[in-house]
Amino acid sequence: MTLPFKLSALLLAGLTAISLAPPAMAQTPTDTWSNSFQLEGEPKYGPDYTHFDYVNVDAPKGGTVRLGDLGGFDTFNPILPKGETAGGIGLLYETLLTPSADEIGTYYGHLAEALKIAPDYSAVTFRMDPDARWHDGEPVTAEDVVWTFEKLIEVNPDRAQYYANITSAEVTAPGEVTFTFDQSDNRELPLILGQLLVLPQHWWEGTDAEGKPRDIAASTLEPPLGSGPYRLANFEAGRSITYERVPDYWGLDHPTQVGQNNFDEYRIEYFLDLTVMFEAFKGDQFDWWSENQARRWATAYDFPAVTDGRVIKELFPQDYADSGVMVGFIMNLRRDKFADPLVRQALNYAFDFEELSNTLFYGQYERIDSFFFGLPFKSSGLPAGEELEVLESVRDLVPPEVFDTPYTNPVSGDPGKLRANLRTALDLFTQAGYHLEGTQMIGPDGQPFTFEILLNGPTIEPVAQNLTTNLAQIGINATIRTVDSPQFINRARSFDYDMIYSGWAQSYSPGNEQRFFFGSSTANAEGAQNYAGIADPAVDALIEKLIAADDRETQEAVTKALDRVLLAKHFVIPSYTLRTTRSARWDRFSRPENLPAFSSGFPTLWWWDEAKAEKTGGAVQ
Repeated sequence: MTLPFKLSALLLAGLTAISLAPPAMAQTPTDTWSNSFQLEGEPKYGPDYTHFDYVNVDAPKGGTVRLGDLGGFDTFNPILPKGETAGGIGLLYETLLTPSADEIGTYYGHLAEALKIAPDYSAVTFRMDPDARWHDGEPVTAEDVVWTFEKLIEVNPDRAQYYANITSAEVTAPGEVTFTFDQSDNRELPLILGQLLVLPQHWWEGTDAEGKPRDIAASTLEPPLGSGPYRLANFEAGRSITYERVPDYWGLDHPTQVGQNNFDEYRIEYFLDLTVMFEAFKGDQFDWWSENQARRWATAYDFPAVTDGRVIKELFPQDYADSGVMVGFIMNLRRDKFADPLVRQALNYAFDFEELSNTLFYGQYERIDSFFFGLPFKSSGLPAGEELEVLESVRDLVPPEVFDTPYTNPVSGDPGKLRANLRTALDLFTQAGYHLEGTQMIGPDGQPFTFEILLNGPTIEPVAQNLTTNLAQIGINATIRTVDSPQFINRARSFDYDMIYSGWAQSYSPGNEQRFFFGSSTANAEGAQNYAGIADPAVDALIEKLIAADDRETQEAVTKALDRVLLAKHFVIPSYTLRTTRSARWDRFSRPENLPAFSSGFPTLWWWDEAKAEKTGGAVQ
């Protein structure tokens, strides 16, 4: 399933999960038109539904919502592999299908009113909604879809890899576009195509206000043409963006849009420093704050607006209820120093999560011990049943402990335990051919073992310092380099680091994206999220088995096997997560009485509340 294009260190705020029973196995019927796609289970909403149950159909329209973001932007072109795309660009552009927020893996027709899947899953056809319009009144066409797809794989190498199993995209009838696949056992591909962000061919192939031809392969700050509920009103390059609601938006009464997009204006203010950004929130320069620092959440909300009720703190456990996560210090295997799994394993023994939990985290986090943490795909205990059968197919390619030793993180928290863990780390380095020479760890090549940790902003610095301080006790000089978001993103895309703090968000239906995260085909594909540079035959084999899984039980078994192998190879020093979203907001908004199971819905489902705004004061309407 398609997941966020990039993750930053802000992911430490965590992803949420709740206990969910796997739905009964059923999938979108093939060889017939359907208004929805589901990976399993029956869709909640039938063909005649008028809106999602969780929206307020009578939500008033009006007011302004102001959000803050870290970094900046330098383009409104959403498909380039480089540069910083403007926040909120999804308000302008739309997809063929759109998900509901109270179901797992279920999407409904949007720009496409229906889809039809070939009986053997070798192709999917989308039928465009004849009412769909660009903001200039032109229809959104099947030709737009084909053009967008072809341009995306032409200008963006990592997207080309992601869509590698799609052999063609063509208009096969008026208003219909068909994608053909090179395999017939990949049941997720129709959804992947349904998530395609569609761009206007006629606009991009036209000329700008100066008569110059536009170039989809180039960065641009020209206000773009979209089809979504908002259009770009004004901006200050890299600093702020204002979107305005389109009053004659074609989808205003569409079942997937009723009761949503209620603000007249949607503003984004950019900041270069997180501390400055929080002070700006306290000063009422924007409305919503998602907290990513335990200390700040525990100690910094004693300012007057909180005390008198104008700012409300609230936890939202549903925001990532259908998602899992792995976050931590990721080693770059493209660097020879991390080639030996014994070295990678040893480094984890120097990370003292328990000490951080006691002194820095206020007990708010839990340690991650799975690449699918928070999902039912998390491996545990010893493999058995179908999972064991899957692992037997790669037995010769994986460490023996995959079969006889459950993965656990080292536990510290006091000086005695830390000393024992560091002795274990030293022993592992010795087994790998290293030795202490004075106060330096010397490798088999005779060189000191040193590396640099790349961070996106200062938030993780105290966490990284815990690791580097402990490593220094066994002769390892690990340094920390903190950069701003644009530089971090550029270096991450080009794999220009020894170690990076980042991670992967995982969906409730893992599949094709695992190649993008961990597959050999992306190990050297610039822009891919294979941050570790994993090129491992066992991992590849399990990913292909996962993509081909034809029922929920097999999907779970293969994903647990993949998780177990990834853990046993020690590609990451796992860090920690929080099972809920910590938020604070200026009290100017109202929301549906019952939020959906898998999202807090802000700001899409919320609306401006005139009475609350009058009491709170300060904001511009």
